[in-house]
Amino acid sequence: MTENENIATVRDLMAEFAGLTGLDPPHDRPRRYLWTDAYAVCNYLELFRRTGDAVYRDLALRLVGQVHHTLGRHRDDDSRTGWISGLPDEEGEAHPTRGGLRIGKPLPERRPDEPFDERLEWERDGQYYHYLTKWMHALSRVSRVTGDPAYTRWAVELAKAAHAAFTYALSSGGKRMYWKMSIDLSRPLVPSMGLHDPLDGFVTYSELQAAGGRTDLSTEIADMANICRGRSLATDDPLGIGGLLFDFGRIAQLAGRVGSISDVLLPFVLGAAQSGLARFARGGTLRYPADYRLAFRELGLSIGLRGVGPFAARVQENPDLSRRADALMRYLPLADEIERFWMDPENREAGTWTQNREINTVMLATSLAPAEFLAV
Repeated sequence: MTENENIATVRDLMAEFAGLTGLDPPHDRPRRYLWTDAYAVCNYLELFRRTGDAVYRDLALRLVGQVHHTLGRHRDDDSRTGWISGLPDEEGEAHPTRGGLRIGKPLPERRPDEPFDERLEWERDGQYYHYLTKWMHALSRVSRVTGDPAYTRWAVELAKAAHAAFTYALSSGGKRMYWKMSIDLSRPLVPSMGLHDPLDGFVTYSELQAAGGRTDLSTEIADMANICRGRSLATDDPLGIGGLLFDFGRIAQLAGRVGSISDVLLPFVLGAAQSGLARFARGGTLRYPADYRLAFRELGLSIGLRGVGPFAARVQENPDLSRRADALMRYLPLADEIERFWMDPENREAGTWTQNREINTVMLATSLAPAEFLAV
């Protein structure tokens, strides 16, 4: 497709998303989901940048407001009310992210006296660290586009709250992280650590630190650097590989603004992404029919791949990094293949698409016009 055709498609996809979730026209009880909404904010900012139409900027800001007033407050079926931070209403309005943000899952969180059920846990509410970092990034982009520092302030307050709750000290020294916390951040719901959560936190905190102002996340950045040290990042999950490529792009952009961050991390991130891509490509899952594929996971990979070309140019002066980045370039056709497949209306009739329609719709739009999401 041409650039104009891409943007027209993105406009249609984001209009569909707005209608499905109660964003536009506005609904009294909008259906908000933090991961999807973080991508959607960036998509609306991208449409604003590309078209100059202030309607899209306003949709991004309205979406931020809906997320904070929905996922920053207790569920309708919860005996607790108000802001999940516990702040009184007026103070909560000024600091909507200070208690974190709910995931937006359909089922209530597991009670302390309920047994763990892995299948049910995927549908239960709570807080995910990697969703919170996506929202921090979205808020940072809103500040960049609008010039309003309040959004960066909210992102930093979210970073502080998330870091304090999700990290914990080991008796042997050092720290680790929980994967999922309760809505009020008082207890872990899944105690294991996400494979890329420490890296994502390190890069996202560095992004916020580079935004300037009175931001100071140096302690949190140091914690994440220590947790990252010596950890394997390798995965053959397409969404995970896409996340590595997203982090690679942000690190490459931040290299001149945050010390020697690129020298420390880029070789590890690029190496993990390269090995993961090789394994994924050999697996042949892109030859499966739509009923056996998850669009949002594949689209996570295509979004990451869309950033490889522009950001590979930033490491050309380093021979080793340049060689690694160039090796990734041969996988760029995978992004075209994934987009073509999910642009086919017949494939979007499959249950794997319709059951995850909102997240699939938004991430397809991001893949087609990813610049705002990939920027720092």
